[in-house]
Amino acid sequence: MITDITAISLFAGAGGMDVGFKKAGINVIWANEIDKDACNTYRKNNPETELFQGDINLLINEGVILPKIDIVFGGPPCQGFSVAGKMNPDDERSKLIWAFLKVVEEVHPKIFVMENVKALAKLEKWQGVREQFLNKALELGYQCVPLILNASDFGVPQNRERVFFIGVKNMGLNEINLRSSLNQYMTKNRTIRETLMHLGRADTEINPKTCTAKITFASNPILRKSPYAGMLFNGMGRPINVDGVSNTLPASMGGNKTPIIDEEVLLYPNVDNWIVEYHKGLLDNTIEAKFGDAPERLRRITIKEASLIQTFPRDYIFEGSKTSIYKQIGNAVPCDLAYAVASVIKNICIENNEAITK
Repeated sequence: MITDITAISLFAGAGGMDVGFKKAGINVIWANEIDKDACNTYRKNNPETELFQGDINLLINEGVILPKIDIVFGGPPCQGFSVAGKMNPDDERSKLIWAFLKVVEEVHPKIFVMENVKALAKLEKWQGVREQFLNKALELGYQCVPLILNASDFGVPQNRERVFFIGVKNMGLNEINLRSSLNQYMTKNRTIRETLMHLGRADTEINPKTCTAKITFASNPILRKSPYAGMLFNGMGRPINVDGVSNTLPASMGGNKTPIIDEEVLLYPNVDNWIVEYHKGLLDNTIEAKFGDAPERLRRITIKEASLIQTFPRDYIFEGSKTSIYKQIGNAVPCDLAYAVASVIKNICIENNEAITK
């Protein structure tokens, strides 16, 4: 569905946000990404969009002429702000939010949407950066509201909280109205079982077994109330509750940080839940911690499964090595979350156009 509402996609990655924006009927005519494999993935799935491959700072400094459009959207790299990283304010990746605003200044869109980690909107450590960003947006003529959203509220089978800085030109904007508009796109999330069960077992043509990292027991397991929250196994890949949603998929998937799934529980709802029983035994002190390899029924999620958990279309094509593809998927904005945001933005853009023409 193509409309006369046009957009530029920055830090496009594999195109997760673009899937959502295009589904909402927004015409993404130009995009920028630096990673080679992500660019190849983007081109494969978005042949109609012109892609500039390279550093966004070179794009700005070399005076590349950008198309005049209605919307600028994108998610600058978040590692510098993330609690999962070093939270270094001097991290070069942290400075890319200013490059985003530089493009906004250059093309003067009606609306911009910048996605990032929740920490940028919440932590006191980033209050100065946050206020500076909002003030700069105001200088450029945009009233900007940061909204923290959880992907699981919009049908995504993943507990993933992110902030969306939404800036609108020539119109009043407030968080209450934005959240009210988003409410109509909120829906019961799909469970992991509902999302993945149709794929069947891993190591098949439709669901290749793409991560072979071994799963071994932690000799000193860290226990929490939930069997899916502690550290029962070595590495950072925690088990997924197939009747719930996953934790945030990390960009570091592909090795022992890849989430774990019990394939028997996934395929057969009535079988005993091995992970739950093991966790219960450890909590009750009725069993001792195991050593060595975990049962074969436990495995890492595949690329196909990770892609569907991020709500990419089933036929989406990824390019690059397995590690690169896992990274592209983990870095993406869930497509269905992007669709909800884009749908609200599209309506605001229509209202903005009507206000200007009156």
